[in-house]
Amino acid sequence: MLKRRKDIKNRVLKSGKTERKSGGYQYRWESGDRKRHYVYAKTLDQLRKREKQIEKDNVDGIRLVSMKMTLNDMYDIWEGLKKGLKPNTFNNYKYMYNHFVRNDLGQYKIRTLKITDIRRFYNKLVDARGLKVSSLDTIQLIIHQVLDLAVQDDLVRKNVSDNGLRELKRMRGIDSIPRKSLTIEQQNLFLNYMQNTDKYKHWYPTFAVMLGTGLRVGELTGLRWEDIDFKNNLIKVNHTLVFYEKSKSSKTGFGINTPKTKAGFRTIPMIKTVREALQKQQTYLKKEQIRSVDNIDGFRDFIFLNRFGHVQNQGPLNKALKRIIRDCNFAELDKNPSINNDCLLPNFSCHVLRHTFTTRLVESGMNVKVIQNVLGHSDIQTTLNIYADVTRDMKNQQFNQLEDFISKDA
Repeated sequence: MLKRRKDIKNRVLKSGKTERKSGGYQYRWESGDRKRHYVYAKTLDQLRKREKQIEKDNVDGIRLVSMKMTLNDMYDIWEGLKKGLKPNTFNNYKYMYNHFVRNDLGQYKIRTLKITDIRRFYNKLVDARGLKVSSLDTIQLIIHQVLDLAVQDDLVRKNVSDNGLRELKRMRGIDSIPRKSLTIEQQNLFLNYMQNTDKYKHWYPTFAVMLGTGLRVGELTGLRWEDIDFKNNLIKVNHTLVFYEKSKSSKTGFGINTPKTKAGFRTIPMIKTVREALQKQQTYLKKEQIRSVDNIDGFRDFIFLNRFGHVQNQGPLNKALKRIIRDCNFAELDKNPSINNDCLLPNFSCHVLRHTFTTRLVESGMNVKVIQNVLGHSDIQTTLNIYADVTRDMKNQQFNQLEDFISKDA
């Protein structure tokens, strides 16, 4: 009869376990490929826990390779497999991961990664690096997809990044700041000021078309005259103009992309103000003898140009908005120094013009499915979220009017 192994405390050691001369214990086993593997622990109880974990992994089909694989290793696999993203989007993902994750959380082994590690990492990005919620959302999206791939590949049991950012937002009171649309009064002030100010008249068609179509910046700046159907009053949206920043891409300059989703391919009816704005743009370009000089991936004859005939991008447009807002408000204050702030223009960007257009559609009572189609939303929930925000604001406003009405008669 074979003598059973025991440790220094006279405890029986089962097959595969041994006490080490240098102290502690080891467990040896063979994986399905007949290779021997070892794990170590300071105490026998710790070793037994590790043995149970290994046995559970074998039953669940968790692959052994995950024991040494880091988040960076998994990201590199994900990056190599990721297809279908637009170049600008993919370049942004790579930049965000390499800049914020690779030298920090990326070095953690995916097997040992915990939800607390994820939350601690996000806290650090907010506190030490001052990241905004939109940046955290992008990083969470990447990490979640990377760990999802690890789950699908039987390297880990669950995705520990599930709801990680949502819980952090609740704990710290951080949330995405909803974009406020312009009121009808502010919208009219903005448009009238540009139309009646020589310094900014040439900007009127650009921003009037944005306010009357809800086009994204890249969709607007990429518009060509052949995309405009004056006969049937339609605008065809089938591409977007992208600008590659040096910090996020090896490629610089402009490129043409197709819309992100099938819903992005659409036609938008031209309302009267949009048609007139486009006609004003035609007149302006002809008067100033400005011709479209760019040939971008075979696309040419663009509508919205700078004085040299080149296409626009989001940076100059937002800078122009800041100047217009500043000078418009100065002009209004000169007329009436005691004017209410609600009667002045707030600080806003190009995307607020798209949100303003959406708000006007909701206020007009337009069908949600029509709004979804016009905006090019692939997910109806995106449209419904905006619809809910706008209708809630409308309800509050109308109840305030009711309160004023009642108190006036009291």
